[in-house]
Amino acid sequence: MGTYRAPVEDMNFVINELLQSEAKLGQLPTFAEAGVGQELAAALLDEAARFAGSEVAPLRRVGDEHPARCENGAVIPSPGYAEVIQQFSAGGWKGIAADPAYGGQGLPELYGTATCEMWAAADVAFSLEPMLSIGAALAIHAHGSEELKATYLEKMHSGQWSGTMNLTEAGAGSDLGVMKARAVPEGDHYRISGQKIFITWGDHDAAENLVHLVLAKLPDAPEGSRGISLFLVPKFLVNADGSLGERNDVYPVSVEHKLGIHGSPTCVMAFGDNEGAIGYLVGQENEGLRCMFTMMNEARLKVGIQGLGAAEGAYQQAREYARERVQGGVPIIEHADVKRMLLTMKALTEAMRALAYDAALSLDLAHHGDEAARPEQQQRVDLLIPIIKGWLTEVGQELTSLGVQVHGGMGYIEETGAAQFFRDVRITSIYEGTNGIQAADLAGRKLAGDGGAGMEAELARAAEVVAQLRAQDDKALSAMGDALSEALAALQSSVSYLLQRSSEGSAAAMGGSFEFLMQCGYVLGGVQLARSALVASERLAAGESDTFYQAKIATARFYCEQVMPRAEGCARAVQTAHGALLDYSLDWI
Repeated sequence: MGTYRAPVEDMNFVINELLQSEAKLGQLPTFAEAGVGQELAAALLDEAARFAGSEVAPLRRVGDEHPARCENGAVIPSPGYAEVIQQFSAGGWKGIAADPAYGGQGLPELYGTATCEMWAAADVAFSLEPMLSIGAALAIHAHGSEELKATYLEKMHSGQWSGTMNLTEAGAGSDLGVMKARAVPEGDHYRISGQKIFITWGDHDAAENLVHLVLAKLPDAPEGSRGISLFLVPKFLVNADGSLGERNDVYPVSVEHKLGIHGSPTCVMAFGDNEGAIGYLVGQENEGLRCMFTMMNEARLKVGIQGLGAAEGAYQQAREYARERVQGGVPIIEHADVKRMLLTMKALTEAMRALAYDAALSLDLAHHGDEAARPEQQQRVDLLIPIIKGWLTEVGQELTSLGVQVHGGMGYIEETGAAQFFRDVRITSIYEGTNGIQAADLAGRKLAGDGGAGMEAELARAAEVVAQLRAQDDKALSAMGDALSEALAALQSSVSYLLQRSSEGSAAAMGGSFEFLMQCGYVLGGVQLARSALVASERLAAGESDTFYQAKIATARFYCEQVMPRAEGCARAVQTAHGALLDYSLDWI
């Protein structure tokens, strides 16, 4: 079983390319004082890589073999997790991109996204605790009252307190409109009652207090999702001086026994089984779903990163095994099919990384960039989030499966650890909105919602890369331009088709939405690798002699030749979704 070593060289390459782009992130007033730039990024990534490799990665097998458990109304984490979470918090990692006014470091989300990849690659189960806590703090920061922000945020950013998200109920799934949790007004607070399921890190002793964000309905709330409100429900009530007071009426009932991420306690949580849990309104009454989406969008980006991280971890282990395993007198890495699998893992992982980091940059610009350009950047973020959540997690499953395959029969043996990557990543296409929901959101609300304007802008950005590639004397680069040009033309056809079907109110748009999401991922991921190849070519032409740059170009070439053709198959599936799919009788299934 291998150890995780963060791919710092590639991370630095992608981040530096973005920092040197037209965005000029380090020159923005918000980040200028923090010294945002290549030197800070390198130092940050080096320290994060050290912590991920030496502290977090060893937990992965421990958590898998010794799952968290619930006893006497409390969760007992897997051995070692509480201690490492506390070290993680002491290192300031939770508040890396948080508002300095509330104890955060105020660094770009681009940096936070890169470090998040490391935590997920080292151990997906561990990465979920900071992910949910950071997301909860974001929702409070965006929608909470000044009193709530002053009381909770600094301690959440420091990791002294942790946060959770409580949406789902038994029998409801993603249909939040039918939830049964209730909130009754009582003076300056509310009494919350009900039960929530699938609550990630719903209880533990790694933090002094837990801050639950809970969706519930008021007695006179409108029907459906329009009647949902958001409440902050602390595990321990907070006194006026900020110290902890009485235990609130919220307890874990049990933890789920799952396929993977065993080190992450997924709880059934009971609110108000006794006198009623005290909660505080976040935002306005009956606007809870809108407030919660601040947290959910953050979570969807980070869940995509989990798909990337698991793929990177699986790739590293498969690569090392293939170098050591001898068959037919040679290491199996020399076998053509094994080489194909490893190159597929490498190329797709690097494409996912570049696309996710680019989206994180747009998130920073949407929040901190030029005022006039912020709406355009937010539109881009909104478009890319379902692609990143959906495509990265689907590909993550494929690549972790390939990791098992590279190991052959040994990959099916738990002791090698290869299968755990596969099991752990399987949840990522399900939680925070299944990938079917992401696809429907992309084809419906994001594409049709603005008449395709956001996607047209993204295609125009991609066309600029194609033009640069075709202008190169290097045949490999110009061939990439030709491959991308064909892929973009097919994507444009899919966009036109879905817009037409949506205007007709046709179910065909939804029937083709998943293949459209995957097509977007393959094409936009290819664009990112091609951009990287251009930069690598410039560095080599400037006299820099580095095999990393040569490998970058070769990886992009492999992607265009061996991976990009998948997009053509997706395009055909999109434009035939009105056929057999819709015609097929449900009685025959």
